[in-house]
Amino acid sequence: MINIDKNLLKKLCLAFGPSGNEDEVRNIIIDEIKDFADDYYTDKVGNLIAFKKGEKTPEKKRLFAAHMDEVGFMITSVGDDGYLKFKNLGGIENTVILGKQAIVGEKRLPAVFGGKPVHLLKKDEKDKVRSIDDIYLDIGVIKKDKNKKNIKEKKDEPKLDKLVEVGDFATFKSDFVEFGQDKNKIKCKAIDDRFGCYVMIEMLKSKLSYDSYFAFTICEEIGLRGAKTAANIINPDVAVIFEATTAGDIYDKTEKNKVCSLGNGAVISIMDNSAIYDKKLISLALDTAKNNNVKTQLKQAVAGGNESGAYQKSGKGVEVLAISLPTRYIHSPSCVADFGDMLECLRLAKEIEKVL
Repeated sequence: MINIDKNLLKKLCLAFGPSGNEDEVRNIIIDEIKDFADDYYTDKVGNLIAFKKGEKTPEKKRLFAAHMDEVGFMITSVGDDGYLKFKNLGGIENTVILGKQAIVGEKRLPAVFGGKPVHLLKKDEKDKVRSIDDIYLDIGVIKKDKNKKNIKEKKDEPKLDKLVEVGDFATFKSDFVEFGQDKNKIKCKAIDDRFGCYVMIEMLKSKLSYDSYFAFTICEEIGLRGAKTAANIINPDVAVIFEATTAGDIYDKTEKNKVCSLGNGAVISIMDNSAIYDKKLISLALDTAKNNNVKTQLKQAVAGGNESGAYQKSGKGVEVLAISLPTRYIHSPSCVADFGDMLECLRLAKEIEKVL
């Protein structure tokens, strides 16, 4: 019987891994797959490439892919007042940032996203969405003014410029919380795309029908950069991408903005902003799901994108399929997903491997 290893999923989601700094995530994955993969290595840009032999050699070279990175932030300046300025790494809506907690730098400093208090906003400011330039990171440290005679600097007192530097990374701080009826949902950061990584770990731990490559990639959130490199290294004929995709099931009864729904199973994409998916693979996925009683749904809107676009355009062209987990509040510290949908995605992944 297939189950979701919640402890492993929690470890993956809570790991520090913004685009360009995926080391912690990669190390967790290596520790999980090292005894199951026939070969694995880290390429020059930081992708983790793994290979596992199956019972047969397929006619087409097969690749399964998911990205390790999450949306995050890069520190661009360190002020004398102790506040940090930053730029977003990936598509983050400014309205989900202010007041949230963060983790900053190699020392994993706790921080809060701050800005002018609502009580001090002018009338015209209250009606505007805050610019990223009006938000800062507060790590609770103030630089000492050495010119003031009444301030004595202690030898062991941490200095701000040693705690954090320009170029350091930051992520949202989050908890892994089970909630809802029968605790069938989770709330956490980075479900996009640590769940996809989780699916591939489970596949690598399983007996495979055919030889398969696996790419755990970097920097998807800032332009599919790792996938472009992985595509050139592996040169696959067919690729299946495991992702999280935005759900629009929380408002608008006309369903005008509905993309997919929590509780309705794995999402099969037809088209998004990165790719138009292979019709034969879509049919194969739907037939496989039907034959194995796997609950699936079609993505109902052209929204978002993923690594499929990078793989599809690589080499002489690659057939692509995306299997996604419906996720509310994506690219925020409180992504919400359904355990039942996770199970259906994992079941479909293991069944599609047998027929791809």
